[in-house]
Amino acid sequence: MSTAIVFPGMGPLAVDEVAAFMLGDPAARRLTAIADDVLGYSLMDRFQRAEGDYSEAAQVAFMVACVALADWAGRNLGVEPEACVGPSFGGKAAAAYSGALPFDDAVRLTADLARCTDDYFGREHTDVVTHSFVRTPEPRLRELLAELDAQGEWYEVSCHIDHDFYMLSLRERQEEWLKGRVRASGGLSLYTMRPPMHSAAFAPLRRRAEEEVLDGLRFADPRLPVVDDHDGTVLTTGEGVRTMLLDGIVRALRWPDAVAALKRLGVGTVCVCGPDSLFGRVALTRKTFTVTPVNPRTVALAASAV
Repeated sequence: MSTAIVFPGMGPLAVDEVAAFMLGDPAARRLTAIADDVLGYSLMDRFQRAEGDYSEAAQVAFMVACVALADWAGRNLGVEPEACVGPSFGGKAAAAYSGALPFDDAVRLTADLARCTDDYFGREHTDVVTHSFVRTPEPRLRELLAELDAQGEWYEVSCHIDHDFYMLSLRERQEEWLKGRVRASGGLSLYTMRPPMHSAAFAPLRRRAEEEVLDGLRFADPRLPVVDDHDGTVLTTGEGVRTMLLDGIVRALRWPDAVAALKRLGVGTVCVCGPDSLFGRVALTRKTFTVTPVNPRTVALAASAV
């Protein structure tokens, strides 16, 4: 059985833990220096002072940390992956690690896309959020969606994580209603994201990102396959990786499809490289693979054990 690297989606970061890793690990310091040159400012200084979970600096720091942690896994655990996958925000790290995009361009893309997204949602869809919830099997989800249909409300399923774990984009005015209906049926609401994510309604942002952010970036064929987190397609061309990154704006993340694709590739172990509170922990991942977490905390524990 082979190994794949999973670059997780981004959530709120433990800033002190991430900063300690990035300042202490040689590969992370090297990559951070490249990022500083691209950005024209000190990434670590800006990251440690930034406000908000998804600031430009936080997004770049997350991507850099993920790639550096994969390097650490290779050096210290002997990980030699046969494939990689980067659900949601992790797709940028997958593009860099796989060689589909030079690292400096991956930094540039991450920062420019963060700015573009922030500007877009400052003007458009200002009343839309993405809410995540668990313990809500698909039949119950269909009932909730039917109720929204009956009310004439807009919504879109943005993420399908497990058989009972979803993220739904909807009008902010419906957020409390959704939380109440999830709770009444025995489900558990987790968190609400702003700006929202993964919806066909954001097609204008995709077009703008393609014209303003990805124009001029050259994608090469990756050195190892990249699994598309939207439908499980195994990507072996630079154009495929480029399209995957753009489609992350408008297509739903479907983790079960990505997991199925990894199984078909003969993957038995996944090395989750990055600050992760979801993809390496969700039941679907753990019942399908042997999971090796590689994050700033595990690196610190390994160092203290030496």
